[in-house]
Amino acid sequence: MKTLTDLQSRFRQPRIRRLSPAFGLAAAAALFLYSFSFGGRLAALVLVGLGLGAALLHASFGFTGAYRRVILDKDMTGVSAQLVMLAAGVLLFAPFLAEGSVFGRSVVGAVAPVSVSMAFGAFLFGVGMQVGGACASGTLFSVGGGSVRMVLLLFFFCLGAFWGSLDLYWWSSLPGIGPVSLGRMLGWIDATVLQLLALALIFFGLRLAGRRNKGPLWFGPEKKWSLLRGPWPLLLSAGLLALLNWATLAIAGHPWSIVWGLTLWPAKAAAALGWDPASSAFWRGGFQQRALARSVFADITSVMNIAIIIGAFIAAAFAGKASPPVRIPLKSLAAAILGGLMMGYGARLAYGCNIGSFFSGVASSSLHGWIWILFAVPGNILGVRLRPAFGLGG
Repeated sequence: MKTLTDLQSRFRQPRIRRLSPAFGLAAAAALFLYSFSFGGRLAALVLVGLGLGAALLHASFGFTGAYRRVILDKDMTGVSAQLVMLAAGVLLFAPFLAEGSVFGRSVVGAVAPVSVSMAFGAFLFGVGMQVGGACASGTLFSVGGGSVRMVLLLFFFCLGAFWGSLDLYWWSSLPGIGPVSLGRMLGWIDATVLQLLALALIFFGLRLAGRRNKGPLWFGPEKKWSLLRGPWPLLLSAGLLALLNWATLAIAGHPWSIVWGLTLWPAKAAAALGWDPASSAFWRGGFQQRALARSVFADITSVMNIAIIIGAFIAAAFAGKASPPVRIPLKSLAAAILGGLMMGYGARLAYGCNIGSFFSGVASSSLHGWIWILFAVPGNILGVRLRPAFGLGG
C-alpha cells in the first residue's frame, strides 16, 4: 500500500523534471550576468564552462570508467576517444603556444615540474579515482547530473586538495628535474610529431595487448542523437572538449584546469573560520593571497567549475536523466570519502588531475603530462582491485 508521501513524491517528480531545464537556464543566466561585474572575459569563460559540462554529460565522457573497462573488459572505446581528444588538443595548442599568443593575447601552456612528489600524486589520484568512482571532471558533471554520492565525493576532494596544499612545501623538497616543455626543447614541429606518434603507439599498443573498441565511437546501431537531449557521440564530445580547452587557452591565457578551484574553496572557508593563510608556505604566495582576498566568482577556475556543474545539470534536465536521491550503502559512502581525499591530495601534489595535468599538460607539450599518466595507470589498476572491498562492481 502506497503512503501519502509516496503518492505526493510521484505527483511532484514529473513537475520538478519539467521545471529543471528552466532552473538550470536561470542559474546559467545568473552566473553569466554576475560574471560581467568581474569582466567580459570571465563571462565568456562561463559559456565555455557550460559547453564543457554539456559535452561531458551528454557523452558520459569520463576517464575513470574508460580506464576500468580497459583493465577489466579489454574495451578501449573510451580510451580511443581520449586519444583523439589529446591529438586534437596537441594540434590546436602547438601553433599558438609556439607564437606565445592567441589573436594578440599572451598565452602560456600547462607546464609543471617533473618530480617524485608529482609522480606519487598521480599514482594516488589514480587509486582514488577508481575507489571514488570518478575523476575531477567526472565528479563535476555527475554532481550536475544530480548524483548525491558525487556531492560527497566532491566535498572530500576539496578537503584533500586543501590538505595537500598544506603539505606541498615538504613534498616539493623531494628530487625533481623541474618543468620540461618538449616544444621549447625540441622545437614545436618536432614535439608535435613526437607526441602524435606517442598517442598512435598507445593506440596500437593497446590493440596488440588484445584491447578493442567494443562500443560506438560515433553513432550506435540506432544512430539516434539530439543536440539538446543527447546522447552525443564520444568522438563529437572529444572534439568539443579539445576545442573548448583551446577556447579556454585563448580567453583565459592558460589551458583548462579544475583542481585549483577545488583547493581554493576550502581555503576560503578555513580562513573565514580563523585559519591563518600566512602559516602555510603555499598560501603565502602572491597569487594565492590575491585569490583569497577576492570573491570566488572572480576566480577563473572556480567560475568554470561552477559553470561545468550547471552545464551538466541543464544537459541532464533536457535529457530527463537527472539522478533522483537514492539510498547509498555505507561502504559506498566510505569509498566516496576515501577516494575523494586521495584524489584531492594526489591532484594537488601532481599539479592537477586528468584535465589540468594530463589533457592540458600533453596539449601544452609538457613532459609532466606524460609522466602523470605513466604513474596514474598503475594507480588505477590498484584502485580497480580495491573496489570490491567497498562493494563496488566493475
